[in-house]
Amino acid sequence: MRLRNIPLGRILGIEIGLDYSWFLVFVFLTWLLARNYYPVEFSHWSQAEYWLVSAATAILLFVCVLLHELGHSIVSMQYKIKVKRITLFIFGGIAQIAGEPPKASAEFWIAVAGPIVSLILAGIFYLLTGVSGGIPWLLGLFKYLALINLVLAIFNLIPGFPLDGGRVFRAIVWGISHSFRKATTIASNVGRFFGFLFIFWGGVQIFAGDLGNGLWIAFIGWFLERAATAERQQLTIHDLIGNHRVSEAMRRNFTIIPADTTLQQLVDHHILGNGQRSFMVERGEHPLGLLTLHRVREISREKWPTTHVTDVMIPERELQKVTPDTSLWDALRKMDENGVNQMPVEDNGIVVGILTRESIITFLRNQQEFGS
Repeated sequence: MRLRNIPLGRILGIEIGLDYSWFLVFVFLTWLLARNYYPVEFSHWSQAEYWLVSAATAILLFVCVLLHELGHSIVSMQYKIKVKRITLFIFGGIAQIAGEPPKASAEFWIAVAGPIVSLILAGIFYLLTGVSGGIPWLLGLFKYLALINLVLAIFNLIPGFPLDGGRVFRAIVWGISHSFRKATTIASNVGRFFGFLFIFWGGVQIFAGDLGNGLWIAFIGWFLERAATAERQQLTIHDLIGNHRVSEAMRRNFTIIPADTTLQQLVDHHILGNGQRSFMVERGEHPLGLLTLHRVREISREKWPTTHVTDVMIPERELQKVTPDTSLWDALRKMDENGVNQMPVEDNGIVVGILTRESIITFLRNQQEFGS
């Protein structure tokens, strides 16, 4: 899942982003704490204190989630696995790790690092409640953060893939069976089981009259079930294309357009009626960049006659590229990591084809229908 995020900066070289869905859970959590939690725990506060402390709690909770994900990321980097970004979103946080762990023990320690960080944070905030100096709002803040970090650690250790506990479970099965594929299949099935269990539990809560908590629990269950199913589907795709190369799926009959072509000429001669979606831009025999339909749509129609393709193309230096010998699976992961739908295929500096998601899907379909 590619999240739409607002960049917040970098920590240890890792991009930190905030998905738009975070604002929904921030508002919901602030409201929930200000209306239901703090008034029960501290009945003598003013309304302003309830809302200010609740907002501060929601923000610090996501700081804790960020530290949880940094725990995963730091251990991943110890195993030479690149972490591209961490994104905070409606369900907490997600670290985008480039590649699978090299062995079961690496999977175990990467997965367990996050809950360990949450347990440490729970202990720290619990100790801080004793030194809050008798300030009620500090006591309330530290008490809640101690409790919620403990809950997060325990919840994440549920053996439901792709929760941390599910990854720990996969690591154990992987270590015993010596089969990453078998371990992923078993862990994904267990993850789907817990997803359905949460959906059922949420339904029971709804029928018991607790609509808010019931819907939230069912929503978490739906998310877990979908994520576990996606992992199974990813494994199936890997089985289909893991031993194939980019050269087998790329399009060799790509279109090259001169640098002085206008967008109007491009649309009239190459897009309308031909259905082409990406074009290499060259001057002479020198590639300058790649132009996609998405870039064309960003320019208003009245500007097409006076806008040249070089004005809106993706410059050659910014392109994500692959070679004909690149694993098709690695190329697909590179597309996902960089959020692109097509990449030029270069051989000794010469563009020999275009790899697109559409061409990969066509290759997959052919493999399913005609492959062994």
